[in-house]
Amino acid sequence: MSNKACCGSGNETGTANGYEVARIEKARNSCHLCEDFADRQKAKPVAVICCEGACLRGEVARQAANLLCHSLAPEKTVRICLGGAFTKDTGQRKLVRSAARLIALEGCFVNCSSRMMNGVIDGLKPEVIIADRLYEFDRKLFGVDEMPPEQIQAHARTVALKIADSL
Repeated sequence: MSNKACCGSGNETGTANGYEVARIEKARNSCHLCEDFADRQKAKPVAVICCEGACLRGEVARQAANLLCHSLAPEKTVRICLGGAFTKDTGQRKLVRSAARLIALEGCFVNCSSRMMNGVIDGLKPEVIIADRLYEFDRKLFGVDEMPPEQIQAHARTVALKIADSL
């Protein structure tokens, strides 16, 4: 079957009606550790999906999400594995669906994590927080190697504390 028939757009680049069209192979395997984790976390009221970008902004967001969920508010929050939630309909995605409050901690205005999850869960309405608006830095920087690790950690802590205050 050609891409044209699959997507209905006649566009060979994999886009249709304002959407990227992605084909993700169904997972043949499931990680029992991930499933057990999801089962243990299901009573927590706040699920946190997060940008996992390899750029500076994504790294700050990633570290902030980990601080929030594992140190500052572990009793209220669960950190979602974005890859697991996006690529298979198992425990991580169930956590996203069932959370009383869903926070999408985005590294920047591109909003990758919330856009990804909107692609697999119809009608998803996360509370989008754009991390790079919550701290001051040289906005010309892009790479993780362009800022000292201690400064990245400090920015991540600033972001995590601001979100924790809203819980």
